Amino acid sequence: MAKEKKPASGAEATAARQRSIQTQVDARDKAKKAAKKSAVQAGERRQPENPLPPQHLDKPGHEHELDPRPRYLAPDYRGSGKLEGRVALVTGGDSGIGRAVAVLFAREGADVAIVYLSEHEDAEETSKAVQKEGQRCLLIPGDVKDPRFCERAVAATVEAFGGLHVLVNNAAFQLHTKSLEELSEEHLQETLQTNIAGYFHMARAALPHMQGGACIINSGSETGLFGSKELLDYSATKGAIHAFTKSLASNLLDRGIRVNAVAPGPVWTPLNPADRPAKDVAKFGQSSDMRRPAQPEEISPAYVFLAAPVCASYVNGIVLPVMGGPYG
Repeated sequence: MAKEKKPASGAEATAARQRSIQTQVDARDKAKKAAKKSAVQAGERRQPENPLPPQHLDKPGHEHELDPRPRYLAPDYRGSGKLEGRVALVTGGDSGIGRAVAVLFAREGADVAIVYLSEHEDAEETSKAVQKEGQRCLLIPGDVKDPRFCERAVAATVEAFGGLHVLVNNAAFQLHTKSLEELSEEHLQETLQTNIAGYFHMARAALPHMQGGACIINSGSETGLFGSKELLDYSATKGAIHAFTKSLASNLLDRGIRVNAVAPGPVWTPLNPADRPAKDVAKFGQSSDMRRPAQPEEISPAYVFLAAPVCASYVNGIVLPVMGGPYG
């Protein structure tokens, strides 16, 4: 005679229910994995997506050689005089984020001095864009590794425009290396002296000309927050920039001078195509949360926010992540 089947216990019923839920979730996961994820578009206009054309630039990298050309004009951004009557100095302002920042600063009413290395054609395009906004632009070629040059650049800015209210430290050198042993001393020093010593030189030169209400904005990076296995020196300098930002913010607070940083994720500028092999450039930004690199015009409004006293008079010592996804 067959035994009577006992009713399932509460625990067994719960286990069966959990397996049923698991089966549903597994099926959804499988369907999502099969579907190809497209890049995220969250702005006013559609931005370029991967794959980008494979390309490699010679250092220092020229924006006019990039395909597609980085977008920096932010045509949907409307200026409202947030920086009217102010003077800004932007290092690395010939291209990339620096160019986009210079244009929006001008749209907000600032005259802009551009420090750049030797990319004269790109710098001229930036100058024309600033002037088209109705503001003056001063081009100053030179190397931020040289403290004497930094002093001359600041002096030229003050002489041309009558003061200095905003310093944007943005110039950078980036070149990957597969291992620490392969990182030459020449390579290491170029990165350290450009990316962190250059920030010190420019800030030190600028401060005697800055009064209460002025500000310094440093360009950090997601690599300074998370690291990057093949950008050992670059990541280290970006982490140092973040610490320098917080320290200098405390140091200058009693003088009424604010210091902040922006930490972008991947941005379509000459920096990476002048670093990576062409085939890797085609996938640049693909691993970000938005699955595409930002365009410079998507980053530059963060600099306007930090520069404008009407927006950020109570913001000091922060590292503002602009990386297409959550930070942390």
